[in-house]
Amino acid sequence: MTSNSVPSEAAVAAVDAAITSRRSIRAFLPTPVPRQTIEQILAVASRAPSGTNTQPWRVHVLTGEARKRLSDRIRAAYDQPEERMQHSEEYAYYPTQWRAPYIDRRRKVGWDLYGLLGIGKADKTRMHAQHGRNYDFFDAPVGLIFTIERVMQQGSWLDYGMFLQNVMVAARARGLDTCPQAAFTQFHRVIAAELGLPPEEMVVCGMALGHADPDAVENSLVTEREPVAGFARFHG
Repeated sequence: MTSNSVPSEAAVAAVDAAITSRRSIRAFLPTPVPRQTIEQILAVASRAPSGTNTQPWRVHVLTGEARKRLSDRIRAAYDQPEERMQHSEEYAYYPTQWRAPYIDRRRKVGWDLYGLLGIGKADKTRMHAQHGRNYDFFDAPVGLIFTIERVMQQGSWLDYGMFLQNVMVAARARGLDTCPQAAFTQFHRVIAAELGLPPEEMVVCGMALGHADPDAVENSLVTEREPVAGFARFHG
């Protein structure tokens, strides 16, 4: 199909399905993902647009013992309160002051997830354990750590978001699932040491990649989206 041709209904449906079926999966099967498949996903994702074709993304793919070593090092820091307090995010992902409707959406998705898992509002121990599963990549066989050079500015981070979306959509097209994870940014120093990152390279986020566990109750969570009329204004 050329850029000027009209896409078929089947092509439109396939793209739409890959996008709309993407969800943040929080329990994976141990089924391996072939390296060739991972390379295909990244190659497709690299077609994301970037200002003056800078392509600011860098990806560290972890499987097997490499994935386990990173998870173990982060969990060791996360599970010790005094050690955990020594780690903080390198950049602000969330606002420092929340307001509606964003805080309402944040609370809803959190309590919807905990509700499915039977975690009460006062159960700090189980909340801690559930959040800690981030650092095991939710048992996915593939862990991805995304980094960027510090010299790149805000526009390149916008470009990076398009690349990350491409990774997730390309994974869905191949029957795989993902979970993008900002939780990893708190432990960027641990990640840098484990992966041997140079000083000019910083952690953007992590991502779990693999086959969703169909029997895990947390994977039944489907988040709501604002209707188009709620966020779009048409002029003209």
